[in-house]
Amino acid sequence: MNDMNVSIADVQGALDTRHIAINRAGIRAIRHPVKIMDKGDVIQHTVGVFNMYVNLPHHFKGVHMSRFVEILNGHESAISVESFENVLRAMVKRLGTESGDIEMTFPYFISKTAPVSRIKSLLDYEVTFLGQIDNGSYRFTMKVLVPVTSLCPCSKQVSEYGAHNQRSHMSISIRTNSFVWIEELIRMAEDQASCELYGLLKRSDEKYVTEKAYDNPKFVEDVVRDVAAVLNRDARIDAYIVESENFESIHNHSAYAMIERNKLKN
Repeated sequence: MNDMNVSIADVQGALDTRHIAINRAGIRAIRHPVKIMDKGDVIQHTVGVFNMYVNLPHHFKGVHMSRFVEILNGHESAISVESFENVLRAMVKRLGTESGDIEMTFPYFISKTAPVSRIKSLLDYEVTFLGQIDNGSYRFTMKVLVPVTSLCPCSKQVSEYGAHNQRSHMSISIRTNSFVWIEELIRMAEDQASCELYGLLKRSDEKYVTEKAYDNPKFVEDVVRDVAAVLNRDARIDAYIVESENFESIHNHSAYAMIERNKLKN
């Protein structure tokens, strides 16, 4: 007998009698090629880690998990910003649901020039695209995670010989009404830090970044407020969340602050 003609039960599609809907069901941490156009009109080829979910109505027993993988592999080449919404809509249609989410996180590289030696090197940033469809309505959120230097104002004030500093992670999530480059969002974070980071520094550069941070001390609260002020002035941005976590060099804990605002509501 031809195995292709054998009828196989669709267990996931069976009825469920518990009458409890599930908000999110799907797959996590699947990798797939990604193409991203940078501000210099150069395409970066990178790898995205995807989380893909749909809502599951109360009368269905389960989700056909293989269909998520089929959706990703149904695209002939890498996923791009332009095709991101199409992938999400295809997923919701293929799974037969009203709502769904895709999270795509990928490393994004920017060529940076050292401040004194002018040596160029790459620095990587973590970027996340989040697409959501709810009853046909599409919403897109972009998030960047930016490593920076922060220097403690209190330490500088009380110490005669220096001040403690640390590497910090600043993250900005935005919803927009028009296009914003990834590089623009990263720059908003780096400009408000005590100093930005570089992939490669010579001694003259180390002197520069050390002294720049010393001349620009900021608490974690200062950083998020300064970034929020920039975001408040940008008419392209409708809503945002800005966070900063300072990995303290003199404590075994982090300092943290967050500001969230929906500009369409207030």
